[in-house]
Amino acid sequence: MHGNTQLLFDRYARPYFRPGSQVLEVGPDLPSTPRRLTADDSIHWHTVDIFKAPQLTYAAVNEYSFPISDNSYDIVVAANVMEHVRKIWLWIREVSRVCRPGGHVITINPVSWPFHEYPIDCWRAYPDGMTALYEEGGLEVLMSKCESLEDSQNRRHLPGRSLAYIKDHETWKAKIYWRLSAKLGLPIERPYDTVTIGKKLRPHVA
Repeated sequence: MHGNTQLLFDRYARPYFRPGSQVLEVGPDLPSTPRRLTADDSIHWHTVDIFKAPQLTYAAVNEYSFPISDNSYDIVVAANVMEHVRKIWLWIREVSRVCRPGGHVITINPVSWPFHEYPIDCWRAYPDGMTALYEEGGLEVLMSKCESLEDSQNRRHLPGRSLAYIKDHETWKAKIYWRLSAKLGLPIERPYDTVTIGKKLRPHVA
């Protein structure tokens, strides 16, 4: 969960996590970054992934079928997950299925990050696309924003990666190039992600 995702989670998503909530995190990084940022031990925090790990609550057969009962959780959250799912229209229905009516589904997904396999990389989506996807899952979109909060001190920028990522992963030549660019006031890379919060619609009673 990279820096801009954490900043977006803290600004927009964290207020939805109430004391005592039942939360399911889909495709977590372990230990869970959203759980750490929420910092509330009264929250019942469960996890599900297709990659088995002893820390997980549930191991799913695939990304479209969770071994979880309908309407189980107040919040279902997935950060930096959707881009690695092949059929996101099936995935969002499953994510919505395990959320309680009136509960919330929260996703944060990269927009400007380059191709990165884990083990596949399939999608980038802006707010209009996320709205259509949430509607497919029976979710009312409360907010959806494509925003960059990381490296905001640099006024001239290009959509891309964070400076922290470049520092940790690029060659020394690339590091020098971006450092000089920042000092000279030239545009530098800055990450953009889409954060979307939706509410599961209650069944219509005739």
